[in-house]
Amino acid sequence: MSADELLGRVEAGGLLAGPGSLVAMVSGGRDSVCMLDLAVRMRGAEGVSALHVNYGLRDEAGEDERHCVGLCEDLRVPLEVQRPRRPEVTGNLQAWARETRYAAAARLAEERDATILTGHTADDQVETILYRLASSPSRRALLGMKPKHGRLARPLLGTTREETTAYCEERGLPWRDDASNEEADYKRNLVRRDLVPALERIHPAARANVLRTATLLREEAELLDSLVDAELTGGDGAPAGAISHARFVELHPALRRLVLQRLADGAAGRPVPGAARFADQVAGLTRGGSVLDLGSGARAVLERGVLRAERS
Repeated sequence: MSADELLGRVEAGGLLAGPGSLVAMVSGGRDSVCMLDLAVRMRGAEGVSALHVNYGLRDEAGEDERHCVGLCEDLRVPLEVQRPRRPEVTGNLQAWARETRYAAAARLAEERDATILTGHTADDQVETILYRLASSPSRRALLGMKPKHGRLARPLLGTTREETTAYCEERGLPWRDDASNEEADYKRNLVRRDLVPALERIHPAARANVLRTATLLREEAELLDSLVDAELTGGDGAPAGAISHARFVELHPALRRLVLQRLADGAAGRPVPGAARFADQVAGLTRGGSVLDLGSGARAVLERGVLRAERS
């Protein structure tokens, strides 16, 4: 696929269209470099700004930053560089880095009424699905990343790393390779380095099959979400966003789990992993004022025959 063909495909996807500006999260790797150049070609440099976060976790971090500065100067895109202080307690550094950069991007997007762009590719999608499948058993694990979620857009989610590499080579765009992506200390790297190649040895179309399965499941998830919506519109004395306990008990076990998961996510303001597994226990609550912890800062509350969820 040529650079112009990839531009046409991304343009047809519609994720870079709209009246607002764009904030591109740029690491200096080939995927984010490709994404930034595509955004500039579609919207012009005046409609795009970039964010680079230098965590200072690697010896090459300074070179990565300088590369992004030079790239944005060449493309005439304003760049904001953040250098957050590394936490005293190491913990999960990858999780800290991810939360830090998304928080910084969200702030810029709010200030500029902009859409946030990430360089996630089809390869990232496959790796995410496989990692979540192994680490967090739930329906959500198989759905993968959404192309659009709130202010966040992933215009390259249907594009492979091979295609972003070819794009950068054709356009003469240099990039930086992150050596830590090959380190076995990080479980996501094991998926990329060992698991995906093993699956391709089992079947050469393994990646495409994972992506196709996720697409089908996301379409089916839209139908399931509509069923959950119908149960939480209010009825049997329950306000919108809640459900009568009697109705909850009557639901098919699968729909009951989905309803409880929605209630928990809504109460916590974020996904509550594993909340659905408490559906049978919640159905077994028998007295008003009963409370059941669902984890991650959410709990189910039964009061006057109405089931709702709230923050713990």
